[in-house]
Amino acid sequence: MNVSLTKTAKTENVEAQKYPKLYLSSPHMGGGEQKYITEAFATNWVAPLGPNVNNFEKDLEKFTGVQHAAALSSGTAAIHLALILMGINQGDYVICQSMTFSASANPILYQKANPVFVDSERDTWNMCPNALEDAVKKLISENKKPKAIIPVHLYGMPAKLDEIISIAQKYEIDILEDAAEALGSSYKGKPCGSFGRFGVLSFNGNKIITTSGGGALISNDGDAIQKARFLSTQARDNAPHYQHSHIGYNYRLSNILAGIGRGQMEVLTERVNARRKNFERYKDFFKSFSGVTLLEEPDNDFYSNRWLTTILINPDETGGISRETLRTEFEKVNIEARPLWKPMHLQPIFEGAEYFGSGVSEDIFNKGLCLPSGSNMTEEEFERIFNKINEVFGK
Repeated sequence: MNVSLTKTAKTENVEAQKYPKLYLSSPHMGGGEQKYITEAFATNWVAPLGPNVNNFEKDLEKFTGVQHAAALSSGTAAIHLALILMGINQGDYVICQSMTFSASANPILYQKANPVFVDSERDTWNMCPNALEDAVKKLISENKKPKAIIPVHLYGMPAKLDEIISIAQKYEIDILEDAAEALGSSYKGKPCGSFGRFGVLSFNGNKIITTSGGGALISNDGDAIQKARFLSTQARDNAPHYQHSHIGYNYRLSNILAGIGRGQMEVLTERVNARRKNFERYKDFFKSFSGVTLLEEPDNDFYSNRWLTTILINPDETGGISRETLRTEFEKVNIEARPLWKPMHLQPIFEGAEYFGSGVSEDIFNKGLCLPSGSNMTEEEFERIFNKINEVFGK
């Protein structure tokens, strides 16, 4: 062990603790949540399911324009159930966007299926339609036709849905739309999550709205959502005793957490507006910086909730300042910033999985950083961020 380096790390940690923690994306309560939680306690609906769950599902259906929603314990659970409902089994092939959080791909392995990863394009950082079609053609030629395609709306930016849907329809492959980061985003005026056979939402603690931990599966297929509810409550058959003819899961959202969700839905539009203002503020700040770019909406068809504001830093244009330079300097003053998602085809757990692309996602990962983007950020917190960036860039 290098003692001097260990001492340096401890010293920096102590220094960082002198500053209040500035989180990447902290929960932001609206005030109405307590009412629904209190109702749950007052009526003794503290067990799973109940009026809050039912009404939270109705709120989600109304907001997304999708006919049916099942409130679940996580977005990961929603993806897993969707794959089951799509008939994904051992040995099947599922195409997944490579640049995403691992929860988009892990459920493929739950089903003992084979993930096939597709690169990003530079306009949205999402699934590249050209690489997608290359993957589909190659797999079909090898008698391995994929059963599903999982595009992701990264950091709230809608994917190029027209092109992706066109390819899916051409080859008759279902789409499972991962909108875990994109509640409040839309493409051509239609909410993200409403385009595929199934859509997935997440309400984890750092998302644009939260239920502490939770997610949802949405679809216009009422029978499928009803089956999702059945499977997510341990697949108990209709019998007076406990009888099970299917493997079930403990994936339902509790009535108390759904109460938080109901209160959060009341302020969702405000949260989206606040995050979009954060982005505009960062965009204006970085105007005079060479080598720093933000992820822009390609045109008016794309409307991002701006869940997180992200930047790319090109060391060749910044005099050697990199993503890691800024991130570690933030860390010293207790400001949380994170690299972008490391592409799945580079992850040890997916070693050996097929990949189609030209390295775009890897390049974006190497240069990208997520900036603090909470809807509850204060003027003082922005000043802390901007002062540190100016210091790092010598401005």
